[in-house]
Amino acid sequence: MSTRKLGFVDYRLDNFHANVFLDLVRGELKSRRWEVTRCWDMDPASGVKWAESKGISYVTEISQMRDCDGFMILAPSNPEVHLEMARRVFPLQRPTYVDKTFAPDHKTAKAILRLADKYGVPVFTTSALRCASSLNRLLDQLCRENIRHLRAWGGGRSFREYAIHPLEMVIAAMGPEVRQVMHLAQGEHHELNIRFSRGRTASVFVHLNAACDFQAVVSTRGKTVHVSCKDDPIFRDLCSLVLDFLEQGKEPVDRRESLTIFKVLDAAFSKKAIGKLVKV
Repeated sequence: MSTRKLGFVDYRLDNFHANVFLDLVRGELKSRRWEVTRCWDMDPASGVKWAESKGISYVTEISQMRDCDGFMILAPSNPEVHLEMARRVFPLQRPTYVDKTFAPDHKTAKAILRLADKYGVPVFTTSALRCASSLNRLLDQLCRENIRHLRAWGGGRSFREYAIHPLEMVIAAMGPEVRQVMHLAQGEHHELNIRFSRGRTASVFVHLNAACDFQAVVSTRGKTVHVSCKDDPIFRDLCSLVLDFLEQGKEPVDRRESLTIFKVLDAAFSKKAIGKLVKV
């Protein structure tokens, strides 16, 4: 089997996600026979330096990446540039993974998906926490249909950027049928209270600037179980999922779930949701 070619598109390539995905493709997932051959970013001075240090060809225009078999749009901390990047990448009509956070809001997320459909491009997005093997094993054991409440938490630099991680865990487990959300904030501690269909509930906690591992507590009618994702190889498993997607062209995450995440975040960021349940 010949080696497939992967292109990186980023805001600034010298970041944790670009480095970890590259290391995985070249290391633990080398047997998958993918190679990062082209890269582009919005900061050429830094990008060229990064590309040279990694032995990757840096291009000045995304249109020069036509020989790639798939793309990863990264820029994990700059979702505001993802739509513009998609406008340049999707015309090449290759399967494309878009890193978290997919978009700055629900409206932009829908625009990216409409653009993908216009060009017939398979696309998906997720936080790496969707691939938390400890949580997924527990959900399989308990059966997702039996879950009545899920509490997920973790740390991060900002609520706006890091809320997506525990929220992705919740939506992946409980589905897109969110009815209401409330945002509680006290200093560097944020909480989302979420109400789902059929009386189910969830809580999401983000503790800023804290050494706090991602964890969850899952409750059914009969039991409550705690799980820690501390030792899960979430980036390896995410990268493997991305490569599956690039090879098969089948979107592994339900778009309704991805869009629901942004409906919840849009509601949470509104002043109306502070201390009060609002419709989603």
